[in-house]
Amino acid sequence: MDDAIHEPSEKPCSCKPMRYVQPRPSSIVAALYTLRDLNVELAILHGPSGCSFKHARLLEEDGLRVLTTSLGDEEFIFGGQHILEDVLRYAEKEFAPNRIAVVGTCVSMIIGEDLEAGIEASGIKTPAIGVSIHAGFRENTDGVLAALKPAAKAGWIPEEEYERQKIVLAAANKNERERGAACKTYIAPSRGDLKHVAAAELLSLLRSGKKGMAIMNAKKETAYMFADHLCAVHEAAPEANVTFVANLENRGLPKVRGDAAAILSELNSRGVHPELIGALDEYGGNGIRIAEKIAEEKPDFILLTGVPHAVKPEALSGITVFSITNGPRQVTPLKEQGHAHVMVEVDLHPKTLGVHNIVESEFGAVLRSLK
Repeated sequence: MDDAIHEPSEKPCSCKPMRYVQPRPSSIVAALYTLRDLNVELAILHGPSGCSFKHARLLEEDGLRVLTTSLGDEEFIFGGQHILEDVLRYAEKEFAPNRIAVVGTCVSMIIGEDLEAGIEASGIKTPAIGVSIHAGFRENTDGVLAALKPAAKAGWIPEEEYERQKIVLAAANKNERERGAACKTYIAPSRGDLKHVAAAELLSLLRSGKKGMAIMNAKKETAYMFADHLCAVHEAAPEANVTFVANLENRGLPKVRGDAAAILSELNSRGVHPELIGALDEYGGNGIRIAEKIAEEKPDFILLTGVPHAVKPEALSGITVFSITNGPRQVTPLKEQGHAHVMVEVDLHPKTLGVHNIVESEFGAVLRSLK
């Protein structure tokens, strides 16, 4: 593992205030999601059976089979490589996956397990990589890079894609720290504004003849629901003066590109033909290009869905903004940035795992009901 990549950007210091005290995404989980985006069929968590349990179960619905070595007290003392070797052989025999990844945990790091040595000693023939990561990193993006580096070394992705991922991940981190859920030490979660109130005002504007924009700047598979907001706008007011924008350009890891193509095809089939600005993994740094489009269009109102805080407040000055996020801790920052209406799509992420078609959103359903 490259220490230069995974070294936290801020060193712990007793004289320095904590950056945040609210729970933050796990680097182990981020590694698992990245493996899914690489179309890896099977991952083995080398650690206790409960490590990342919820996300491991969710990812099984999205095409990634997750096994565990279920390390216990005895392995904490004497090591668990022999168990890893057994699970690797079992995985190859029972599931015949295209690729296998062994993902580290806090336990495997503390006891000094060598994941690559375990893979080699197992004797399996399936292409496999070790992802040396644990939950001790402040940024979940460290888990993404920990998965991508050995993947690039194994030839699963081009080296230039690995370098590109470093750039988009840095942009996402910067965005979260400046205007997102990591911009304060603690942010109380909120369900946001009432959807029927915001939908009624949006529908009124759509029917008024005023100039509007419906912009999706979504993160990866969450676009399967955020795209529904664009469909709902078109269905509720098909003659409205609205410009549609979506970050569905063809770039990224294999699953990300596939999802973008599927969503764009369905949008087109439902009468929505957005201008493409950015890719599904470029949501963090996509605000500049979106701001340029907003300045060009000069809309009176905007529906901004997915990762709304990627767009700086000054780009939205004087515009009535309806924003939709799936992060309850994102409501307060967006309100403070001047968004008139902020809604939350509750439990969006579980609803967009394992799907291949646009999923109806709560806000979209409300908007359609008012039609």
